[in-house]
Amino acid sequence: MPQPSKDIAMNLHFETPLMESRPLSVLAGRSIWLKLDALQLPGSFKIRGIGHACAVYQSQGAQRFVSSSGGNAGLAVAYAGRRLGVPVTVVVPETTTERAKELLRLEGAEVVVHGSSWQEANQFAQTLLGPTDAFLHPFDDPLLWHGHATMIDEVAQANLKPDAVVLSVGGGGLLSGVVEGLQRNQWHDVPVLAVETEGAASFHAAVQAGYTVELERISSVATSLGAKRVCEQALRCAHEHPIQSLVVSDHSSLAACERFLADHRILVEPACGAALSVVYDQAPVLASYSKVLVIVCGGATATIDQIRTWAGQLDKS
Repeated sequence: MPQPSKDIAMNLHFETPLMESRPLSVLAGRSIWLKLDALQLPGSFKIRGIGHACAVYQSQGAQRFVSSSGGNAGLAVAYAGRRLGVPVTVVVPETTTERAKELLRLEGAEVVVHGSSWQEANQFAQTLLGPTDAFLHPFDDPLLWHGHATMIDEVAQANLKPDAVVLSVGGGGLLSGVVEGLQRNQWHDVPVLAVETEGAASFHAAVQAGYTVELERISSVATSLGAKRVCEQALRCAHEHPIQSLVVSDHSSLAACERFLADHRILVEPACGAALSVVYDQAPVLASYSKVLVIVCGGATATIDQIRTWAGQLDKS
């Protein structure tokens, strides 16, 4: 498979800060390290894998990128397309926020609204593909996992080997990439704490069943975790690497977003708040580890007003 030049691939994402959080370390009574991928220019870790995939597809002759995500993946495709000089079409469901559509258009993407769910938008996106188009899946593509793994490469290069990694799981792309990164750095003994919110826990359901299952619906406010079925690779990772599946509440996730903003002046969306809530709520699972790495995956479409609105709605329910 042709590979993009290293310069092009690396220019689409940058090495993000790795820092020990004093507020979280004091709270948790152990060393909490943060990989701050929320600082990537499109707003999330997604640009690592999607940028890599876009560069590969361009090197294979792709003349347009097509995506089916109104969230972080779509924004990463739009950003990569603009940087690489390739037109981008993003199909989003009717539930996509105006802010998300505005951000996509700001990157120069054509935005097509279709269907009431990501699944319907994704099916329609497939019908748009021509012979010189490349489809960018939000999470289920080995090129994405390979790109996401670079965040663990950066941690290894900093000579920080954690006792455990905490991350959020949606479709399973981040989980698959982090496990690839751990294994290619010979960190087979570093467990992953994979966190989802109630109402969006497709990975937890797959682990329990032993095979991927489709949720009837997504009822969590953490819509970036809203894949009804996790990718098969995520379940394979659970068989090949020590992974513990955790499920937290929307309330905990939203509260973690507020607290993280106060502690570190960085706003993340509820999907990222799910991972942070494990530390903020001092989950018993952390007792076994003295040095914990949290992947702060980010999120560009949430605002603090929206987070507070969701929290207020939960309080009333």
